[in-house]
Amino acid sequence: MYKIFFNLVFQHMDPEKAHHLAFRWIRLAARVPVLRTFVAAALAPRFRELRTEAFGLRMHGPFGLAAGFDKNAVAVDGMAMLGFDHIEIGTVTGDAQPGNPKKRLFRLVPDRALINRMGFNNEGSLAVAARLASREPVFKTVVGVNIGKTKVVPEAEAVGDYVKSAERLAPFADYLVVNVSSPNTPGLRNLQAVDHLRPLLTAVREAADRIVANRRVPLLVKIAPDLADEDVDAVADLAVELGLDGIIATNTTIAREGLRSAPALVKETGGLSGAPLKERSLEVLRRLYARVGDRITLVGVGGVENAEDAWQRILAGATLVQGYSAFVYEGPFYARAIHKGLAARLRTSPYATLADAVGADVRKTA
Repeated sequence: MYKIFFNLVFQHMDPEKAHHLAFRWIRLAARVPVLRTFVAAALAPRFRELRTEAFGLRMHGPFGLAAGFDKNAVAVDGMAMLGFDHIEIGTVTGDAQPGNPKKRLFRLVPDRALINRMGFNNEGSLAVAARLASREPVFKTVVGVNIGKTKVVPEAEAVGDYVKSAERLAPFADYLVVNVSSPNTPGLRNLQAVDHLRPLLTAVREAADRIVANRRVPLLVKIAPDLADEDVDAVADLAVELGLDGIIATNTTIAREGLRSAPALVKETGGLSGAPLKERSLEVLRRLYARVGDRITLVGVGGVENAEDAWQRILAGATLVQGYSAFVYEGPFYARAIHKGLAARLRTSPYATLADAVGADVRKTA
């Protein structure tokens, strides 16, 4: 049904307008008690065997919503209603910013992909922190907060900008993510270099510990798929050295090889997400797990279209898996299908628990 609706309606709408329309429907449904209960019962079935623990947090399952969909934490309950086991909001910057000029979001339907150059459009850390502080949860879910650099802040002052966001948002975050891998903020990816990343992550860790004294806020870093293998290794080693809680692999890519969509679309600047990212994202994940093993929690994202993709991420070392772009193409039954498929695969696998399956393929080849 959704695919028919997508082909007849959404596919002919401006992608950003379609996003806002769908987003509005989700938020409205979550505000109606009877409706949200019915929707959650249909779209968010629980499977005991999929219960997951990651960096000290318990979740109904391993599958969550990647950052970028709910930038301002306005639909956490709506996304939980649709079956996502954790919701990562953001990217949030120190100060509010409008993002890049429109048009800035493009669908590559033949490739089941998106290109975006949104540019961290968001209401800023102060407004998002206030919203999280006043939130009265309808559905119990894990909320991660993804933070990035404000565009007008010079690279030399990036640490202070991230610290400002961390100080404001850490009290309301189940986990924090330092995003240094979006291609849409000038100079941001330079911060992935270990010499820049070490002081940044150290400062954010210290800020979270200083502001939140009664618990440790897990800290993760999100990296790009375009890093060279030796740079992936360097980030992995740094994460172990600093005692990070997790690495998210991966963000969008600037690569454009092998796409089938119209050349005019393929040439659009920005980050490519969706199915074309599948292979490289999985490759980076395997490399990270081979390097860090079980010492750090890995989150697999990029090209996760179905349960088989999610299962392959788990076998490659991901404790948690995230999706976003495929949600645009699969619609509201996306998370439900992945949960059902994962439960089925686990039952027919040689693994007693989902945790036993994490990294199993990599350990076989070690």
